[in-house]
Amino acid sequence: MTTLFLDYLKHRPAWSVTLVWYLRAIAVLLIFSGLIHWARIVGFSPWRGQWFWEMPVEWQAATVFFGVLDLVAAIGLWLTVSWGTVMWLTRALTQVVMHTLFADIFGRRPYEIAFYLTTIAIYLILLYLSEREQRR
Repeated sequence: MTTLFLDYLKHRPAWSVTLVWYLRAIAVLLIFSGLIHWARIVGFSPWRGQWFWEMPVEWQAATVFFGVLDLVAAIGLWLTVSWGTVMWLTRALTQVVMHTLFADIFGRRPYEIAFYLTTIAIYLILLYLSEREQRR
């Protein structure tokens, strides 16, 4: 088992390629998230038993905000342009703030916060490894 892992590390793709595929995987998740938000906005599916027009104004604003931002960030991440990463980080950190500082309005979601912080940490590690590899 250990030799298989060591062989993989020796013959793995470049860290920059791994980073691109990681960003594209996040982009796919954001596309689905954006489509879910838009399904709520146009009245295709309710959220927590409430239709969009029945939601409090804060939830409506957040739904529209993330409906637009998710799709824009997904396009940017798929194209691996810098503004896509900025949009994704803005989106992720906004979610963390919403569910920590404004938990009384949007609810506390520790698993979602952990997910966003983990994805950001993985991104930073892959970015560091990619930069280090390019300097060699």
